[in-house]
Amino acid sequence: MTQSVVVQVGQCGNQVGCRFWDLALREHAAVNKKGIYDEALSSFFRNVDTRSAGDGPDIYKGKICSLKARALLIDMEEGVVNEILQGPLRDVFDSKQLITDVSGSGNNWAVGHKIYGCQYRENIVEKLRKTAEHCDCLQCFFIIHSMGGGTGSGLGTLILNLLEDEFPEVYRFVTAVYPSGEDDVITSPYNSVLAMKELNEHADCVLPIENESLFDIVNKIHQMVNSGKLGSTVKQNSLVTSSAGITKAIQEKPFDAMNNIVANLLLNLTSSARFEGSLNMDLNEISMNLVPFPRLHYLVSSLTPLYTLADVNVLSRRLDQMFSDAFSRDHQLIQADPKHSLYLACALLVRGNVQISDLRRNIERLKPSLHFVSWNQEGWKTGLCSVPPVGHSHSLLALANNTCVKPTFMELRDRFMRLYKKKAHLHHYLQVDGMEQSCFSEAVSSLSDLIEEYNELDATKGGPRTDPSRLKIAV
Repeated sequence: MTQSVVVQVGQCGNQVGCRFWDLALREHAAVNKKGIYDEALSSFFRNVDTRSAGDGPDIYKGKICSLKARALLIDMEEGVVNEILQGPLRDVFDSKQLITDVSGSGNNWAVGHKIYGCQYRENIVEKLRKTAEHCDCLQCFFIIHSMGGGTGSGLGTLILNLLEDEFPEVYRFVTAVYPSGEDDVITSPYNSVLAMKELNEHADCVLPIENESLFDIVNKIHQMVNSGKLGSTVKQNSLVTSSAGITKAIQEKPFDAMNNIVANLLLNLTSSARFEGSLNMDLNEISMNLVPFPRLHYLVSSLTPLYTLADVNVLSRRLDQMFSDAFSRDHQLIQADPKHSLYLACALLVRGNVQISDLRRNIERLKPSLHFVSWNQEGWKTGLCSVPPVGHSHSLLALANNTCVKPTFMELRDRFMRLYKKKAHLHHYLQVDGMEQSCFSEAVSSLSDLIEEYNELDATKGGPRTDPSRLKIAV
């Protein structure tokens, strides 16, 4: 069995990570009734003997003693990490897995990347190595951070570079939360474009997620709950209710519901690594099958059901309807239009009691409405995990490598240029040692090159199908 390590950076990264660990523990508890430390748990958790002093030895079989997440929590402000350590998950994290500061990065990519990156580099590398040493077969790093702030975008992308240097053979999956156009961080376009250059060069796969999409999804769920439709009720003592059974509109933190959706995406993405299935998909197969060109590694994710752990009693969707939902814009975690854009490849990760014949039937049904690139008309990758999410009979995560991400990147570039043309706020960045104006021009150039690569692919859409030229062998 392989293991993965989660590196959560900044406020957003740690809040999403916290929801992921909470939901993952509930999922394993629903399956693992006897409290035995098994291979499923070992993929993301260590079992530590806490009876001995210091860092106790790992226990590889038998009863669960003390579960510790294979994680590194990093933030240059203490607030969120301290909150986690005072909450119900405090025992899941070891103090040796934390790196915090007090002053924060001030929404400045340069402070996170250059100042804190330099200051904490050795400490981060040491903790990454220690975490990796506890793994028998380390397969993947999951990095979670936002793009708009300073610590997530700046330090998060520096850690991505460190991972490539220290663990070049281990896959790097980035879950990056992109700011909306009405973001309250004025410098977020600078931070996002500077971070994009690093993602282009150092990530194996990036799952871009837009705050705006998450906000729309949460609003739809609340409307569905409040509409009083048959079956649309919030369960008592669920994630969206308080212990008194009153809907948590006041007590719930503003981003909790949004973070739950991202955590749900990660649960489904990692389900094959954590549980058995008739057609399990290895995490490295996602990159291998979905990324035909190294820089075009941005995958559009869509999810059904969107709510987690049976919080909302909605009548279960029929299996075929679930596949249709996964290709509708309402279920995407980024505002894009893949049906009218070009697919390079698509992965379907299904959980629950679903047969391979169900998969094939639905792929054949959906194929006519989807435009695949001419040289990869059969570019489907499928995975079946037998364990469904808690409270649901089945779920589906679709990951599409599709040119529809281009408008998101173009809008980001436009917002960047509006500031950059006026040189607005530039001095905050340039006063940081090692930060020069060329960093900005190189970053926007890198983004423009990426957009142009998508343009070139889009130009082939709708043209006559031609077989790729074969290699000619001289005799």
